[in-house]
Amino acid sequence: MAKMKAAVFIEPGRIMLEEKPIPVIGPLDALIRITTTTICGTDVHILKGEYPVARGLTVGHEPVGIIEKLGSAVTGFTEGQRVIAGAITPSGYSNACLCGSGAQDGPDSKHGFKVAGGWKFGNTIDGCQAEYLRVPDAMANLSAIPDHLTDEQVLMCPDIMSTGFSGAERGNIKIGDTVVVFALGPIGLSAVAGARLMGASTIIGVDAIPERLTIARSLGADHVINFKTHDPIQEIMRLTDGRGADVAIEALGTQQTFESSLRVLRPGGTVSSLGVYSSDLRLPLDAFGAGLGDFTIVSTLCPGGKERMRRLMDTVASGRADLRSLVTHRFKLDDIEQAYELFANQRDGVMKVAITP
Repeated sequence: MAKMKAAVFIEPGRIMLEEKPIPVIGPLDALIRITTTTICGTDVHILKGEYPVARGLTVGHEPVGIIEKLGSAVTGFTEGQRVIAGAITPSGYSNACLCGSGAQDGPDSKHGFKVAGGWKFGNTIDGCQAEYLRVPDAMANLSAIPDHLTDEQVLMCPDIMSTGFSGAERGNIKIGDTVVVFALGPIGLSAVAGARLMGASTIIGVDAIPERLTIARSLGADHVINFKTHDPIQEIMRLTDGRGADVAIEALGTQQTFESSLRVLRPGGTVSSLGVYSSDLRLPLDAFGAGLGDFTIVSTLCPGGKERMRRLMDTVASGRADLRSLVTHRFKLDDIEQAYELFANQRDGVMKVAITP
């Protein structure tokens, strides 16, 4: 049986490059030869054992590649075509999909979760930090890459861009809104770009890494706050003349950033939560207005599917969003373990790494 290289979850603290069989595809599947992928913060949660996956699973959920083989029932695509697939791969016909929640495409009974059923790559099936990837329900999930776009131009579409933009969309940002983004990692920076596209007139970014504050300004932030030198809550209330923000996007997944998001809201404002949390959250009585503040709290799992990917790539092609600056490091798949060491420890100003087999 033909083999391929793949980054495999061994145990908490160990993801290693191993040889595995090239996936066998079914009638509705496609086999993709990966040309570029990347490491996500969720992969680090997996590495640390904070999110459980099966031992021996290939990790990764941000694929860019070329169709190697199509299942017998797949139409509308050709072998040799450049494509992406979203990190979330809805079937298109589940109850969740037909209710408009493709990211929640069925419960993950294997691990006991009742959410995130649409997230399969590197979660419930083998992912894309490998030479080849099986894409399920290919006609619902493959999206052709326009010829004039490079791999790195579309690399953020499968997850980071879709998730960050969804934070802005789910926050129901309106023209003229004031929006605060807490934590300017790749998802938070994508949320900044999404907030600008949604019509926010004032965007405030909060972080402590100077390079991230600079990128936030380039993507549309009007003000940036270094939380190590200024109290972000006081600064945001000053910048809004005491009114508070219409929408606060939480893009880290900690009690502190979640609570700060609540504290900067105007009455009736919205917290749009993008973080992946690894412990219980509390709702402080005062920040929550004792339940009387008309606040809205929404959470988001990255929207997937071919139409979502097409729209994101069209946004890139139009020049309205350029996230190439987020790719700060490049590695070969053979060096994936070094890439994880760098990314997990956030050394050398890393934002995103591009991995090429």
